[in-house]
Amino acid sequence: MAFDLNEKRYVKETGLEMRIAHIVEPVANDLGYALVRVKITQENGCTLQIMAEDANGRFAITDCERLSKDLSPVLDVEDPIDREYHLEVSSPGIDRPLVRARDYRTYVGHEARIELADPLDGRKRFRGLIAAAADDSVTITLPDAPAGTDPNHVLPLASIAEAKLVMTDRLLNMAQADQAENPIDDDADIETVELAEDSELSEEIQ
Repeated sequence: MAFDLNEKRYVKETGLEMRIAHIVEPVANDLGYALVRVKITQENGCTLQIMAEDANGRFAITDCERLSKDLSPVLDVEDPIDREYHLEVSSPGIDRPLVRARDYRTYVGHEARIELADPLDGRKRFRGLIAAAADDSVTITLPDAPAGTDPNHVLPLASIAEAKLVMTDRLLNMAQADQAENPIDDDADIETVELAEDSELSEEIQ
């Protein structure tokens, strides 16, 4: 399957997160990376979390460094956040967010948590196995479906606010097998850059 850098992401983001995503994505794309998620948290005062991945769904410490190096001056110029903040650039992780149709196709048979922006048939939250994935929808099978009801729910991707894999033995085994074939340093996949309003930068590799 071709790695489409422009494939649509389906994830709920605040107005500021969306603005930052529009700043980050071209920079990531120029390096051959796909943006996974932008999230602003109150951790350490204010933290801007950016997840990205390469064509194989990985993101090693060298990738974090490359993206951070190119991204920091752009963020400094655009100045989207009006206070001091920490920038974290990282891989999606094992129990990763699911944001594109290809993510659901990759993890058919694995368990996921999905939350919709608006209720579907009176329900917003779903947890179950990804049974099938199409270009515009995902089918999730609920293990707790009442007797006599259809456990399969077809969820439009456009309605999804947030989705994430659930850590299971099967998912962990898949990640370990991938790690054995493609070794990377999993203990060093986050780069934290503190951005102050005076543009002085200090970097710390975690």
